[in-house]
Amino acid sequence: MRFIVMHKVDTTMEAGALPDQRIMQSMSALVMGSKKEGVFLDGAGLHRSARRARVTCSDGACTVEQGPYQGKNELVATVAMIRAATLNDAIQEAQRVGASLGDAEIEIGPVVEAWDLGVMPKPAGDVPSRFLLLCKSDSRDEAGATQKQRAALAQLRQRLGDDLLLIETLAPSSRGARAGASKSKRTWVDGPFAESKELIAGFSILELPSKADALAWADRYAAILVDSEVDVRELSDA
Repeated sequence: MRFIVMHKVDTTMEAGALPDQRIMQSMSALVMGSKKEGVFLDGAGLHRSARRARVTCSDGACTVEQGPYQGKNELVATVAMIRAATLNDAIQEAQRVGASLGDAEIEIGPVVEAWDLGVMPKPAGDVPSRFLLLCKSDSRDEAGATQKQRAALAQLRQRLGDDLLLIETLAPSSRGARAGASKSKRTWVDGPFAESKELIAGFSILELPSKADALAWADRYAAILVDSEVDVRELSDA
């Protein structure tokens, strides 16, 4: 089974501060160990909301809100990572997806790269930018009726080709779990969830035998972050 573990934005991140060395070292150790075990498949972090945008489409007409902003409906239905020259180019792709869906809310955020964290120098020359498109859930997604969504995402695949780096559809939140920020042992609450008001800060994609295994991994992940709400969602194989 495949799962996505998502952590939420905290005040330190929104202020633009880098994570402290303890967090970076502990997270690196968890990720590298999980890769060796064949558990960790992919993952990325996002920059603060001041560097993001939100596209809202209704009946095919879309509006764009530039960050910073507060969370609204942050329950995610689909995650797509794309390569684009600028944030405006990524926004245009999100608008095309939203227009195809008819009614949609999509958040676009630049991915945090290793050189943003000071882990390595930025490569010379023009370096392609990566952006995450977070398509938010509605009642259709929560009911598992995703035919229209899949058609829109198929168009995205066709348009972008190799510039579509990742795309995953989440199962309804009734098959997920959430734990609030805590400095002690976390309590996991099973879905469904009406929504989440907390902005997504980053994600990890895992392959594990069961939801219980995914929650055990997420406990280790959450313990490193301390002050972040964490969601565990099952990924759809469709």
